[in-house]
Amino acid sequence: MPVSDDSRARPTPLPRVIPSDIPHSAFDQNALRVISRLQREQHEAYLVGGCVRDLLLGRRPKDYDVATSATPRRVKSLFSNGRIIGRRFKLVHVTYGGQIVETATFRRAPQKSDEDGEDLLIVDDNEFGTAEEDARRRDFTINALFLNPYRHEILDYVDGLEDLEAGVLRTIGDPRVRMAEDPVRILRAVKFATRLGFRIEEGTWAAMIELAPELARSAKPRVLEELLRLLRSGTALGALRMMRACGALKVLLPEVDAFLGDRESADATVHERAESFWRLLEALDSDVHQGNLPSTAACVAVLFLRGIERDANVDSRTHASLSEPDPANPSEKRLGTVAERRLEKFAVDYRLSRRDANKAARAITLQRRFTQPAPKRFSPILFAKSDPDFVESLELFRLRSLAWGQGWDVYEAWLERAREAGTASPEQLEQEKKRKRRRGRRRRRGGDRSDDSGAPEGLSGEE
Repeated sequence: MPVSDDSRARPTPLPRVIPSDIPHSAFDQNALRVISRLQREQHEAYLVGGCVRDLLLGRRPKDYDVATSATPRRVKSLFSNGRIIGRRFKLVHVTYGGQIVETATFRRAPQKSDEDGEDLLIVDDNEFGTAEEDARRRDFTINALFLNPYRHEILDYVDGLEDLEAGVLRTIGDPRVRMAEDPVRILRAVKFATRLGFRIEEGTWAAMIELAPELARSAKPRVLEELLRLLRSGTALGALRMMRACGALKVLLPEVDAFLGDRESADATVHERAESFWRLLEALDSDVHQGNLPSTAACVAVLFLRGIERDANVDSRTHASLSEPDPANPSEKRLGTVAERRLEKFAVDYRLSRRDANKAARAITLQRRFTQPAPKRFSPILFAKSDPDFVESLELFRLRSLAWGQGWDVYEAWLERAREAGTASPEQLEQEKKRKRRRGRRRRRGGDRSDDSGAPEGLSGEE
C-alpha cells in the first residue's frame, strides 16, 4: 500500500501567500462572475478545494467551488439564480444554465457539548468562521488552498502546497480525530490517493485502518455516492484494492469481500475467483478512460456479478433436479432469483433506487441470453428492440468479454443484431411477433407449455 513515512511535526503558517501563475483563461467564467460580485459587495471570496488542487496539477477541474465570508442568506440575496440547499451543511447553488457554482460560507470546527461525550462524529456543520478556520476544518491539506483569481494569489494555511508538490495525502490536524468526525473521509482518501497517484501519510493510513468500522455509522446515501464516484473514476481497481487493505470493503460490501476470500489462502481457486473480479474492474477502468461513463445500474452490476453467479451455482447444486440437469450452469430463473434477492437488500441498505436495483439485477440475469442456445420462442431482434434493459445488459457482457478475453465475437454479433433491430421496419417486427406466436402454438399442441429458457415472466424477449 503506498504510504508515506513522513511523520514530522507540521508548522502552522498564518497564511502563506503565494503568487499564482495560472492564466486567467483557465478559470471558469461563471465562477469568476460569482467571485466578482461577492468581492464588489465587500465580501471575501475565493476559489477553493478540488478546483484549485486540479488547476495546480495541470488538470481540468470537473467543477468550481467558491468559499466566501458572506452567509448563505446574503449570497442568496445577491443572486436571483441562487438556491440554498442542505441541512447538515447549508450552502448556495448559483445556477447558470446547466452549470452549478457551489458557493459555501467559511465554516469553523463545530463546538462539542458535554452531551456529545467522546463521540466525534459531526452531525451539524453550520458554524460560520474565517477563511483560516475554514481551511483548518477541511479534510486534507491539498484540498484547503484558496485562490483569488483577481489578485492572482494562493492562500495556504496548512502547507497544502508543500504536500501537493511532494505527492502526499495528509489530513489537517490529528488524522484519528478527522476520520472520526466523518468516516466517509476514508473513502475520500482512497479516491484522492488512487486518482492522483499520491502516497498516504503514515498516520493518516493508520487512522483509516483503525476507524474503518465507523463507516457503518455514516449516512448511506453519502457512502453510495462515494462508492459510485470510485467506480467511475477510472481507478476503480486500485480504489477497491485499497478499500480492502484498510478494511473499508469488509464493512461496506461484506458480500464482495467474502467473495474475494482470504488473501493468505493457499487455495488456487480462491485467487482465481478474486482475479476474475479484479479483471472486471480493470475492464471498467479501461472503459472509463475511453470516455464511457457507466450508469449507476452498470456500476452495481459490476460489483455483484461474480458473487451472484457463484451463489446461483451453489444454489443450483443444492437444489439440483431434473429441471436443471447441469447444476454448474444455473437457469436464468435461478440466476434472476439470486440477483433480485441480493440487490434488493443492497438497495434497502444504501437507499439505491428500486429502478437502478432492478436494472442491475436484470443486466446480470440476462447475461446467459448472449451465449446460451436460444429457446424456440426467443426472438433476438425483439429482445434487442423491445427489452428496456438490453443496452445495459449488452454493455455488461462487453465488459466481461474485455475482462476475460473471450466472447468478443459474440458481443460483435449481438451488436450487429442490435443495429438490425434499430433499422427494422414495423412490418419486419410484426413478422417476428407472428413467428413467435406460431412457435408457441406448435409447442402447446405438443403438450409443452413451459418456456425453454426457464426464465421468469418478462425475461423471454417478448414484448
